[in-house]
Amino acid sequence: MQLEKLRATVGKYPAGTASPSSSCSAGNDQQNRSSLDYYSCVFGLDKSRIMEMVNRALEEVNRMATAGEPLWVRSVETGREILNYDEYIREFSVENSNSGRIKRSIEASRETGVVFVDLPRLVQAFMDANQWKEMFPCMISKAATVDVICNGEGVNRNGAVQLMFAELQMLTPMVPTREVCFIRYCKQLSPERFAIVDVSIDKVEDNIDASLVKCRKRPSGCIIEDKSNGHCKVTLVEHLECQKSTVHTMFRSIVNSGSAFGARHWMATLQLQCERIVFFMATNVPTKDSSGVTTQAGRKSMLKLAQRMTGSFCRAVGASSFNTWAKISAKGGDDIRVASRKNLNDPAEPLGVILCAVSSVFLPVSPHVLFDFLRDEAQRTEWDIMSTGGPVQSIANIAKGKDRGNAVTVQAMKSKESSVWVLQDSCTNAYESMVVYAPVDIHGMQTVMSGCDSSNIAILPSGFSILPDGLETRSLVLTSKPDDEEKTMEGGSLLTVAFQILAKSSPTAKVTMESLETVNTLISCTLQNIKRSLQCEDG
Repeated sequence: MQLEKLRATVGKYPAGTASPSSSCSAGNDQQNRSSLDYYSCVFGLDKSRIMEMVNRALEEVNRMATAGEPLWVRSVETGREILNYDEYIREFSVENSNSGRIKRSIEASRETGVVFVDLPRLVQAFMDANQWKEMFPCMISKAATVDVICNGEGVNRNGAVQLMFAELQMLTPMVPTREVCFIRYCKQLSPERFAIVDVSIDKVEDNIDASLVKCRKRPSGCIIEDKSNGHCKVTLVEHLECQKSTVHTMFRSIVNSGSAFGARHWMATLQLQCERIVFFMATNVPTKDSSGVTTQAGRKSMLKLAQRMTGSFCRAVGASSFNTWAKISAKGGDDIRVASRKNLNDPAEPLGVILCAVSSVFLPVSPHVLFDFLRDEAQRTEWDIMSTGGPVQSIANIAKGKDRGNAVTVQAMKSKESSVWVLQDSCTNAYESMVVYAPVDIHGMQTVMSGCDSSNIAILPSGFSILPDGLETRSLVLTSKPDDEEKTMEGGSLLTVAFQILAKSSPTAKVTMESLETVNTLISCTLQNIKRSLQCEDG
């Protein structure tokens, strides 16, 4: 199968690298030929056809990013912009592809925002598969540059064209990932404006069995405008055509509405990540935003470790092919998905057999309330069954964003016999929130806080992902501000809870029933505690 050939090519080159043919200069004709042979083989396209296609896509994205009504209409209920699809077909002379036997859904969204990053760095992050994946760790489980058709000019890669592959995920094993293959085009529109344009190759169904291509990008991307002072204005357009599939009822609303993989989610994640970079580089951090750590080297080392921990958590909990999930029933009646993996030699995690268990539930509680409850060290003993029951003391607290919920903390759980330290990374944006944590070796953590390199600290994160339930007009059961009109229109939360344990310290060992029983108890009791504390046991 040709799609399998593409996957094999992705596997051959590590994420972020290109195949050997990576230039469109005249001096590399021989290399170019191998690149174009590959394209002809998989897609039946040559370079001139690709250039024609990306230029047309650029024109469409530019118009989609700037047009108002009647192309985009603002929803009265949610305030979100909705694409007028009849107008879209008229304006861009698009064939309605839903006439085929495979039913497809169209997801279109647009979002504009300001990000704290300079234009060259942002352009570079989009054009390098590794950096792109790191910028969106919760949304991209795999990314690779399969081939480079044109390198582009200068540091900003103006004119670069490359074939990319990505696996998009949600932070739950209950929603299948989406595999997309697309051409990415980087183009300077004026001295201050750049466009990054994505488009899946037209008529790919003629060459590849349509049942394999479940998701493709119609012209999508972003217009980036340099606002000087290290700021950029970004207008994001996401336009996907996906094969209709059955989604678990809990996630149906958020996926089918297009918001799970929509522009608002991408924008909120981008803003949060850029803010984190600013706080990482900052030299003038107020004392209140960096308690318990006295040096800049200590701050950086802690933020780096927390970022690695959260990236590891994102990899572990999604439906990516990294993980093979099996379903078991929890004691509380909720479904649990379990997956195991072997760590043979990665010093970033404990060596041996690692067991990951995940469960997603709906709670009739505002995402804000749930996030504040789970990240608050004073309330940790209410849900954490590993806590000793004694007081939780804050050892360090480092801000990594303007919202006080974006912070890295070190907490000490004390009892008469011992003290356990926990590293916690909490992240929140306009779309989703995460609380990720892991027990850490006290001496090792002290060296990190003093500024030592954290790359050899083995860490095994557990934690929570919190999403709105997608029903924005549902009245609220619990709210942080009952008198706030806007908040009362917010829905409940989709909470995903994940635990990882080292089942066996020998990589050759098998997962035992005892290990499964342990993670089952961890998840069941934690969910029970959360529901009890937030008074929604019947929800």
